[in-house]
Amino acid sequence: MNKNYDSAFEKELPEITEEDLALINSFSQKKLTKDDVFVFSVILCDNEIDRDFERFTVESIEKLAELFVGKTAIKNHSMNSEDQSARTFKTEVIRDEAKLNSLGEQYVYLKAYCYIPKIKKYETLIEEIQTGIKKEVSIGCSVEKSVCSVCSKDVRLGVCTHKKGRKYNGQLCYYELVSPTDAYEWSFVAVPAQRNAGVTKKFNLGEKRQMNDVLKAINSAQGEITVSAEEAREIASYINGLTEKARDAEIYRESLENDTVKCFAFTVETLSNDIAKSICEAIST
Repeated sequence: MNKNYDSAFEKELPEITEEDLALINSFSQKKLTKDDVFVFSVILCDNEIDRDFERFTVESIEKLAELFVGKTAIKNHSMNSEDQSARTFKTEVIRDEAKLNSLGEQYVYLKAYCYIPKIKKYETLIEEIQTGIKKEVSIGCSVEKSVCSVCSKDVRLGVCTHKKGRKYNGQLCYYELVSPTDAYEWSFVAVPAQRNAGVTKKFNLGEKRQMNDVLKAINSAQGEITVSAEEAREIASYINGLTEKARDAEIYRESLENDTVKCFAFTVETLSNDIAKSICEAIST
């Protein structure tokens, strides 16, 4: 995917209208004026294939536009309330009639309008946005399906054998992120997955997905993680399955070792069974 994009943020700051101010005040407990807030817009995602060989469909982008209204911007997907820095007060789905994505489709992206209160705590952040230091962003969301572009199957069900990033009969395999169920936040990051809008998909444990997503979420956790009873059962079932497979693998390896030791006995008469067995045990699978 090739993208010519300087920043996830709009270079021209949007003018604050009375309608915008009313939307902003709907999220504030005190009445704010135009002088009380810094307003900016940011591109959250688009319908291009990203670095992970995944992309949002136009329908997904439209749904995310609804879900992101009212959501906060934070730092590096931190769950610490102290890291909240901005709030999204409205969104807009933009269809660029002059641009096509790499699939030859009309380029579509999601623009979010956000505000930051002009208080001492955020002075540095506002300055970093204005000077282009803070510009790459990442979103955290959940999607119901991840569909293979080759076979149109949901890859999370384990029935798709295609690998994203590879080509099959000249067709690139990528995953389409379908039916968003929630949008959590968007964050300032150093390296986004989407080269244009800077999107990293971050899936919540509350959604059905591949166990790899669950394990990644657990491994990246900085503190405690809460899971539902159903999620705990799914994790336990996954572990039990791995245990069973590991047991079968041990039995199979043992049979291979025994066969190999017998072969050594026939072909290398000077080699003792103990040495032959130690050689087999030292070989990694």
